[in-house]
Amino acid sequence: MSKNKKEYVAVGGQALMEGIMMRGPKGTAMSLRMPDGSIETEMKDFVSVRKKHKILNTPLIRGVISFAESMIFGYKLLMESAEKTTLDFEETQSESKLDKWVEDHFGPKMMTAIGIIGTVLGVLLAFVLFMWLPSFVFDVLKNHVFTGDGILRARALIEGIIRIIIFIAYMYGTSKMSEIHRVYMYHGAEHKAIFCFENGEELTVENVLKQRRFHPRCGTSFIFVTILLSILISSIVAISFPKLTTYRWIWILVKLLLLPLIMGIGFEFIQLAGKYPNKFTRALSAPGLAMQRITTAEPDGPIAEVAIAALKAALTGKPEDTDEKSEESEAIEAEADEKLTEAQAAEAEAAVDEALEADDETAEDEANEAAAEDDDEGEESGDDDSRPAGCCYDL
Repeated sequence: MSKNKKEYVAVGGQALMEGIMMRGPKGTAMSLRMPDGSIETEMKDFVSVRKKHKILNTPLIRGVISFAESMIFGYKLLMESAEKTTLDFEETQSESKLDKWVEDHFGPKMMTAIGIIGTVLGVLLAFVLFMWLPSFVFDVLKNHVFTGDGILRARALIEGIIRIIIFIAYMYGTSKMSEIHRVYMYHGAEHKAIFCFENGEELTVENVLKQRRFHPRCGTSFIFVTILLSILISSIVAISFPKLTTYRWIWILVKLLLLPLIMGIGFEFIQLAGKYPNKFTRALSAPGLAMQRITTAEPDGPIAEVAIAALKAALTGKPEDTDEKSEESEAIEAEADEKLTEAQAAEAEAAVDEALEADDETAEDEANEAAAEDDDEGEESGDDDSRPAGCCYDL
């Protein structure tokens, strides 16, 4: 066995909304920080089709399968985490009758429809940004800036550079959104927890936080490596068959056909980079690791607790008891309880005011009725009744 080969248990994960998904030897676990401050951990059923069909686990093919499964399963958990962690008391109280009716009658179907629409829009956006737009920009440059067909041989390189610029700008822009930045904090905690485990240290908050947050097997590195490989392979095709680059849509189709091969090679490289951390793999992994400065952020203690809970469950196959809460978790729960108490008090006060108002209206109506009856009696008795108002007589 090579001295440079690093022994490790296959562990990976994904950042979610207020949570983390971890895959380990004993299963897949999802841990979420709930609105009350507690950590909810549950095991998820996931069996890769690569285990069912050996041919799908062969090199190059397994990379495409793994990427597709990660996208589908990861998006499902992302939607579930968003649904669970964004529910609170105020939202529940303000839910309209229409919202309740839609949830009761179309809840699961609606979420499925939203998931499908979101997936389609995501794929369409990726196609426009990373396939169509670079080719469009290149054609503009070829027609208005550069002249001659000699630039067609450099089409793959120029489009690749444009694709990298778009990718970096997109990731940087999303990192400035508060919700996405928090997801990137969970992303950093995921990496740190995995590093802590791989380094043989006890999974504690202190040990996790001191680890590096840039991991060579990260999906960000995979995407960046895929872009670099696409430049290399597409350039070889463009130089070998320059006529394919003449028409934009033909060239886009060629790139789409090359994508499975590129993804397969990228997956194998990422796996080798994790097993053999030498100078060569570190040099090739450097661009992807640099991108993680944008797609990960330094987590805090409570976020590290979520990563630890998810990783322990993935390693043992069962969620750990998470009754104990950190000080910050207790503060979150106390704040939620305070909001609940204030809301209940406000509701009770409103009910009392409504009751008092109703009593006042009833008393006023009774007084008006009594006055009307007195007027009627006075008209019937005429001038014979000379008793002053308020006097009492013994009969």
